[in-house]
Amino acid sequence: MEDTVLEGRLVRLEPLGEHHIEGLVAAATDRSAYQWTFVPGTAAEAARYVATARSWQRDGIALPFAIVRRADDRVVGSTRFWNLERWNWPAGHPRHGRAAPDACEIGHTWLARTAIRTGINTEAKALLLTFAFERWEVLRVCLHTDARNERSRAAIARLGATFEGVLRAHRMAPDLTARDSARFSIVAADWPATRQRLAGLVRA
Repeated sequence: MEDTVLEGRLVRLEPLGEHHIEGLVAAATDRSAYQWTFVPGTAAEAARYVATARSWQRDGIALPFAIVRRADDRVVGSTRFWNLERWNWPAGHPRHGRAAPDACEIGHTWLARTAIRTGINTEAKALLLTFAFERWEVLRVCLHTDARNERSRAAIARLGATFEGVLRAHRMAPDLTARDSARFSIVAADWPATRQRLAGLVRA
């Protein structure tokens, strides 16, 4: 899975690497903003976070990014494609033998408090979704969030994603409980309308 840079008006998504460790720690200083999301709060945690993400990338199951605010070139968080799915299409099918995934998830997303409600998250999601549907030509993008995280659920719904329900005891939460996850998706048939919606949100 090759490194990719995605750039918008407010934000640049850079391939996550060791040179981002210091910036990740600085972005995570305000721990109160991350009740529902694991965030690396020390240099050691950030080093492990980057190493794990890059390992997943080498295994072909993730593509991680540092979120960089263009106004000051500061790291303000991280996000990634992960749970990359490659379906077993039969020989002769137009999608047989593709290197790109057929479906994926966008997750492991967190932002510095100074970047919340600034348009950065919306633009970052727009860049990721455009890449997924127009470069990879995926059939589905999923987004999950802790069912208790009302702000995150509202933000995902605002993008135009469809709420599919709650997966019970789905993943381990930062508070070391088995969290219920609210599941949302955007499928290829949704993308033209979603792209138009996102363009309006990014311009706003």
